[in-house]
Amino acid sequence: MLVTCWSTKGGSGTTVVTALVSLHAAQDRERPVLLIDLCGDLPAVFGSTEPTSGLGEWLRSDLAPCSLERVLEELTPNLSLLPRGQGLLSPRRADELVDWLTTDATVVVDAGVLRTPAEPSDGDSGHDELRWRLAAEADRSVLVTRACYLALRRTVSLPVRPSGVVLVAEAGRALTRSDCERAIGAPVIATVAVDPDIARAVDAGMLRTRVPKGAIRALGRLSEEV
Repeated sequence: MLVTCWSTKGGSGTTVVTALVSLHAAQDRERPVLLIDLCGDLPAVFGSTEPTSGLGEWLRSDLAPCSLERVLEELTPNLSLLPRGQGLLSPRRADELVDWLTTDATVVVDAGVLRTPAEPSDGDSGHDELRWRLAAEADRSVLVTRACYLALRRTVSLPVRPSGVVLVAEAGRALTRSDCERAIGAPVIATVAVDPDIARAVDAGMLRTRVPKGAIRALGRLSEEV
């Protein structure tokens, strides 16, 4: 099963939600979990060594897909990370990547911010194409958002809709869960409160050892079979 987490605005919490979803999925020891990093932040979240190579290098090479297994990092006994690597993420081998990801494992992708063609790019348009492809191919395409008018406004302008929404709840917002569902046109399948304990674990690079149980339980549905 392929689960792709994405957002329309930076700072929404996509990377942390993706990490928590993968940790929850890894609790099922009968099914291995593969975590794909398209943004480059997951090693820091887990307190891992910054990789020197990863997906980016493979996408620009002619190596067989099985060679990706050599750059995987074991985060827990049942969870492995495919790091982003360095340089641009070329979309030319997207078909091969999708085929390789179609395995018996649960695959969780941090796709970061999805931008429309009209939005300014950082010069990595291929990266945008690869993000969109993995979101489109996902069994569960998950928008991570706060109840923020600007974020919802961007989501409404996208040509596609997610299959579900993770709402990052914070005090003081005027928009409700129902407002978000109506605007996005997809159900909120999990709500995660902004939690200082999670922030401290992430800042210390200790998310895998200081697992926030409440957030893990809230996100459990995302890694269940569709």
